[in-house]
Amino acid sequence: MRALTVTQFLALILLTLALDNGLLRTPPMGWMAWERFRCEVDCKDDPGNCISENLFRDMADRLAEDGWKELGYEYVIIDDCWMSLLRDEQGRLQPDPSRFPGGIAKLARYIHDRGLKLGIYGDMGSHTCMGFPGTTLDKIEIDAQTFASWGVDYLKFDGCYSNPVEQMLGYPLMSKALNATGRPIAYSCSWPVYLGGLPPKVNYSLLGDICHLWRNYYDIQDSWDSVKDIIEWFSDNQDDLQPAAGPGQWNDPDMLIIGNFGLSVDQARSQMALWAIMAAPLIMSNDLRNLDSSGRAILQNKVAIAINQDPMGIQGRRLLKEKSHIEVYWRPLSQSASALVFLSQRTDMPYLYHTSLAKLNYEAGNYEAYDVFTGLTVKGLNATTELTLSINPSGVVMWYIYPVQQSKQAETHHYHHNKVLYFTEVKHHTVL
Repeated sequence: MRALTVTQFLALILLTLALDNGLLRTPPMGWMAWERFRCEVDCKDDPGNCISENLFRDMADRLAEDGWKELGYEYVIIDDCWMSLLRDEQGRLQPDPSRFPGGIAKLARYIHDRGLKLGIYGDMGSHTCMGFPGTTLDKIEIDAQTFASWGVDYLKFDGCYSNPVEQMLGYPLMSKALNATGRPIAYSCSWPVYLGGLPPKVNYSLLGDICHLWRNYYDIQDSWDSVKDIIEWFSDNQDDLQPAAGPGQWNDPDMLIIGNFGLSVDQARSQMALWAIMAAPLIMSNDLRNLDSSGRAILQNKVAIAINQDPMGIQGRRLLKEKSHIEVYWRPLSQSASALVFLSQRTDMPYLYHTSLAKLNYEAGNYEAYDVFTGLTVKGLNATTELTLSINPSGVVMWYIYPVQQSKQAETHHYHHNKVLYFTEVKHHTVL
């Protein structure tokens, strides 16, 4: 009998599988442990940072009490290292009893009582990436049932210690098993990254029928170099990646590291802006108990969040990569609006970038632009208005742009000649 190709196999799986359960019509938002807290399991000497039920209760409290939940940050996601090294007598995963003495179901109730949702980590393989019990093919159904019985709302399914054949079988089967539990569980797959992230090894036309979101590229680290590397890879490969995204199916460039140690304020704004343009999940990994005011302002920026959460769900694109090391990104939004990000990859000083909306493929007409990080509204734009923007090194200018109707009189009075507009980055601002 002729062996099935990956595409043929997945097509057969999909005859009995449809993940369209109404979840994640916009990118998920929340908090995840990994980048900030890794696999710290020493609760005796480092109780504030160890992977324990206390850490996740603390983060749930912060999301519920500090204005995050109202903005859409709703998932509290456990990553690796939560498990006991052994399954129980029934073959089920179980939490480490010393670090999670109340169990996962009790933690889920705590999180649900605060109007939030619980995410958990598993691995399609013999072991998790840090050596805890993985989910082999024969354990997929029991693990899905266990997660559902605990009240889990989101599964991040990694792929360490498995081979491509096991992944080809396991990722679709876990999707089917989660559906069979009857509990709506968002499903985050790490499958693409283990195959190099790109076609032909990754079939993005079918992936959205299996997973709600997926990791395409390597783990983010707490540095601007890591953020830049991710942005560059996603932009260089946007023709393959961008069409795959939409309501219920998202490319995931990994966690927001804003508020940690590696980014300046300008660089933090840049990550927030590009994640919003890319329709990326807004999953923070930081210490919400000790977040400074600048990090909070960026992460709670209502307009950046609204751009990210636009219901059309179209992932943005890089339009230009200039020799001056300025890059321009664009995303279409609902109600004929759009978002532009001007990113400086320079390392010297603020750069004056000259452009116009016409050069960025905008049609003739009148526009207004709201500067997302300064709070200024720019009025009186038309497609040919000459623009000069000051962009800080490794920083951004981010605009929310919308068309406006102008009377002929006002148009003649104010905009008879193209007006040169000049904007300077404001270091301190108040978020709306």
